Amino acid sequence: MVEAGRSPNIEILTLTEVLSVEGEPGNFRVKIRVNPRYIDPDKCTACGDCMKYCPRLAIDTYNENLTFTRAARIDFPQAVPTKYYIDASTCLRLNHETCQLCTNVCGPKAIDFSQKPEERVLEVGAIILATGFGKVPKEALEKFGYGRFSDVLHSLEMERITCVSGPTEGEVIRPSDFKHPKKIAYIQCVGSRDVTCERPYCSSVCCMYAVKQASVIKEHEPSAEITLFFMDVRTQGKGFDESFRNAVEKYGFRIVRARPGKVDKIDGKLALNYVDEEGKVKREYFDAIVLSVGLSPPEDAEKLSQVFGIELNEFKFAKTSYLSPLETTRPGIYVIGAFQGPKDIPESVIQASGGAALVSELLKEGRWKATVVKEYPPEDVELMSDEPRIGVFVCHCGVNIAGVVDVKAVRDYAKTLPNVVLAENILYACAQDSLEQLKEKIKKYRLNRIVVSACTPRTHEPLFQDTLREAGLNLALIEMANIRDQCAWVHPDNPQKATEKAKDLVRMAVAKARRLKPLELQRVKVTPSALVVGGGVAGMTSALSLADQGFEVYLVEREKDLGGNLRRVKFLITGEDPQAFLNELIHKVTSHPKIKVFTQAEIDNISGYIGNYTTTLRIGDKSEIINHGVVVLATGGREYRPSRYPFDGKRVITQLELEERLSKNSKRSFPKRVVMIQCAGSRGEELKHCSKFCCVQALKNALKIKEINPDTEVYILYIDMRAYGFYEKYYLEARKKGVKFVRFPQRRRPEVFIKGDKPVVRVFDVLLNKEIEIPADLCVLSVGVIPSENNQVVNMLKVPVSEEGFLLEAHVKLRPVETATDGVYIVGLAHSPQLLTEVLAQAKAGAGKAAIPLAKGFVEVPPIVAEVDEARCIGCALCAEVCPFSAIEMVKVDKRRKARVIKAACKGCGVCASHCPVFAIDVGGFTGEAILEQLKGFGERERIEEVERKEEIAGG
Repeated sequence: MVEAGRSPNIEILTLTEVLSVEGEPGNFRVKIRVNPRYIDPDKCTACGDCMKYCPRLAIDTYNENLTFTRAARIDFPQAVPTKYYIDASTCLRLNHETCQLCTNVCGPKAIDFSQKPEERVLEVGAIILATGFGKVPKEALEKFGYGRFSDVLHSLEMERITCVSGPTEGEVIRPSDFKHPKKIAYIQCVGSRDVTCERPYCSSVCCMYAVKQASVIKEHEPSAEITLFFMDVRTQGKGFDESFRNAVEKYGFRIVRARPGKVDKIDGKLALNYVDEEGKVKREYFDAIVLSVGLSPPEDAEKLSQVFGIELNEFKFAKTSYLSPLETTRPGIYVIGAFQGPKDIPESVIQASGGAALVSELLKEGRWKATVVKEYPPEDVELMSDEPRIGVFVCHCGVNIAGVVDVKAVRDYAKTLPNVVLAENILYACAQDSLEQLKEKIKKYRLNRIVVSACTPRTHEPLFQDTLREAGLNLALIEMANIRDQCAWVHPDNPQKATEKAKDLVRMAVAKARRLKPLELQRVKVTPSALVVGGGVAGMTSALSLADQGFEVYLVEREKDLGGNLRRVKFLITGEDPQAFLNELIHKVTSHPKIKVFTQAEIDNISGYIGNYTTTLRIGDKSEIINHGVVVLATGGREYRPSRYPFDGKRVITQLELEERLSKNSKRSFPKRVVMIQCAGSRGEELKHCSKFCCVQALKNALKIKEINPDTEVYILYIDMRAYGFYEKYYLEARKKGVKFVRFPQRRRPEVFIKGDKPVVRVFDVLLNKEIEIPADLCVLSVGVIPSENNQVVNMLKVPVSEEGFLLEAHVKLRPVETATDGVYIVGLAHSPQLLTEVLAQAKAGAGKAAIPLAKGFVEVPPIVAEVDEARCIGCALCAEVCPFSAIEMVKVDKRRKARVIKAACKGCGVCASHCPVFAIDVGGFTGEAILEQLKGFGERERIEEVERKEEIAGG
């Protein structure tokens, strides 16, 4: 949010509604109404005096009505823009023409009750709808006692309670008596998978956020007993299964497979009634019950539909097609996030980048015509050359840090350190108003070194570096002490020691800051072309998007034909023809003037760095060298064959092999009984991960069987039926058509053996609580997907992989298609198992991200890179040999061989510096001098403790 608020090319219009949309793609006229804030944002300094003195209480809707706020307010400290507003529905002045206290106390005179709604017309080329989701109907909550019993909460309320910026600052209490609940139940699928409230779909996110909340509760209340009631555990995202399993094992959560039906209150306890899997009626008592609510369409979805001229689907989300998941029914208007359908954060972020790619395709002719280039003031060379004047800012961060670490004690300690001229606490260091205050403090106290004691520099350091540049300081003159991850999070049970450790980190950071020196931020030109590795649907979609955005693309496929795994898919669960789509996509790619396709091609070598890569291709007996600025890896995946099943291609086959048979549509020779086994070899058997699409694939094929021959018996044996999102309707349809679903325990997998000439499946049925045998004519295994065997390219680019072998993204939520190697992006099955519609969205996202450096024409290289002192260098080349990023080259300088760093490729890892025999290499921001100073700072504590011990002995 903060980055969006700081961008000169983004105008944020809050309290604004769209009235009408006219025009066509590339030329829309959008009429909007901007409602008044009654506080001038240009004058407001976010001091908070208006809220402090406002006498009018108001229900705090942001905090889910759990507390009170004021009519003059800001919803939360990190809000963007960080400007206050006056709630017109509760303000005494606006409703009764009484009270102007806020006007009297506002120093900058920002209060303006004369403001009126303003109508404007925006001329835009494209529109992206990201309106989010709405709340579930009250009726769905009331069935479980919500509203009658105060200790029945919904999960959004618990989210605010467990949040460090929430009404209790993260302290878990129940509303009835403000005591800590010791026994808590989570009920899943409230307002989801429920036809009675017109929400038959699965909301996709509830299983994961429930276990996340439960984990946070256990961290705050280790003695709490938490039970989670599931119908199916749907943790199908990348790494989600493992996270769920680890949390259950670590915190001892009790998992019950049941749908509770009724909540009563007996003797001050909440009584929960349910029927377990053995058919027994049970009642348990809890101190608090949390209802895991699903994602509904926005409350005004129908109004949005009318205003924007788009259609809604049967569930009142924006209607999109399976093969164009980001495009609404009106050209030029795109949809991303939860309004497109229920989804978790990583997929929402992926769709956001995909939506940006579609807009870039549409508006490529207008690129840079209205762009505002952010300019920074010149660096204050005189200030930076003075003796170090260090400012230390210790972040409070609610209970996230201050709940464990005594941040005031850390601040007071920082004041005693050498060269520290200012030490302050700050509520949220990364908030927009805090960053503005940081700039003001730099100027007021003439600070030339900054230490921020907060959270991880991995995500926040670039934000503070940018703030320093805005204040006229070099971006390298900041050091961060990670007192969240390294103190508060790892020592929650020992506040005293955590505080002492925080002091150590701050002392070491200050010591290092004294030795920091300005570093030069360099720009590297970018070759305006892309290499896409992999000619499946993901690679082709990314290539086509990049080409449609105006860039040259080289598409490399090792097989003789394009198409990848989609060639084996004969039909889709939603009814579209995948082969017709594939053929059209291949035609667009091969006929595009900006795409050069290489089939039966191997990559012999890739060298270079973001903006300047060189790749050598081998096509048969020939080789070709291409230059490009970025790389998109779409190396795909392949079907896994578990070893414990008797595959024979006739009686025991995979779902893809079944699909081939079904495409022939022959009722005459079709088997009378088909048994499908889910998670064959997956989820802890031979593969750890869930392959996500197998359940939907089984439903698709089961429904196709019933369409061809309704008399065929179909069994689906499963652990959890993961028909997430809108696929739940196909699960319901399959059950209505007579498909039999049998659940088996994860640790008691079905066995397949051949009796006579037919397969027999032995499975433990949890409902019958006994083992049964099912004779079959055909056994179909839903096998998982594993990465393709294209490790050579991955190794050349130094892209890390997960434990399962899938390519690892830079950050699961913030950078889901980027990698640790700048300029390299991952899409499709190379990233993780996913359905075709998700592959298409991610392919667009990869193209959207890859296009950024191509469009800019340059990249700025972070200054935290190695630097070679040529005078000391003896040309041994050891640094070049050990560099994991091939970022060091040997060159001749005055007839002597010297090492030289390719700064755009360097990651600042320091391997070269640690191996240099003559200490000729330093890393910017981590020089030997600075590191030694930091180590001395750590040793200072030991010296102080030794003096204290001696004084204590002498005094005794």
